[in-house]
Amino acid sequence: MKKIFFYGLILGMSVFGLTSCSDDYEKTDSRLTYYVNLEMQGDAFVQVPIGTSYSDAGCKATMNGQDATNRIVTTGIDAIDVNTAGLYTVTYSAVNDDGFPASVSRTVAVCDPTITTNIAGTWTTQAGTQRIYGGATVTPFAGYTCKITKAAPGIFAVSDFFAGYYDQRAGYGSSYACKGYLQLLADNTLVCLSNGVAGWGDSLDEGTFAGTFDPETETLTWQCDYAGSMTFYITLNK
Repeated sequence: MKKIFFYGLILGMSVFGLTSCSDDYEKTDSRLTYYVNLEMQGDAFVQVPIGTSYSDAGCKATMNGQDATNRIVTTGIDAIDVNTAGLYTVTYSAVNDDGFPASVSRTVAVCDPTITTNIAGTWTTQAGTQRIYGGATVTPFAGYTCKITKAAPGIFAVSDFFAGYYDQRAGYGSSYACKGYLQLLADNTLVCLSNGVAGWGDSLDEGTFAGTFDPETETLTWQCDYAGSMTFYITLNK
């Protein structure tokens, strides 16, 4: 059970912590509120083979020990296209009596089971990997690592689309890695499905990501723009 106590305190004639005895008074207004506790049913990451149906497992809610499932508003299910591979988000939200919100989300991965190539592993930036700033300043950064994890057939989690530029090279830490998901298509094209930099609260410039996988040389390459002034050219080998 989650609680929040709110205290309103009024002090009269106070100056730097010193008060007049004749005019001191105190008033305390206490109020107790209960959050809605959301319990998502099923897994937080669900795989759906392309062309099949999706059945949402739903979510339950309690508040102050009582069932509050009827407070839940579910969004995102109608946006799931089971005929198009990609990541979709289903969100369950609820608000308590005092207007405090709560939410949990499920990721639905519509995937193509025919994509059997697995690019998961630890990859290292190679010669030619560089950041270009303002179209002029070139900064090479070979020798840094990027981890890729298989989430579903053809869909992979990427530890850093910057491939270590800020996280490792600049030493800013993992909050400044551009984390997200990419999709490997049948023609070995790479598509960025989602990305974000927690430390700065932003993401890659929209529509700028382009990448490929060369199965013969086992090389990943991509380029992407960031912050309207930078372009990253990434070459990775295991």
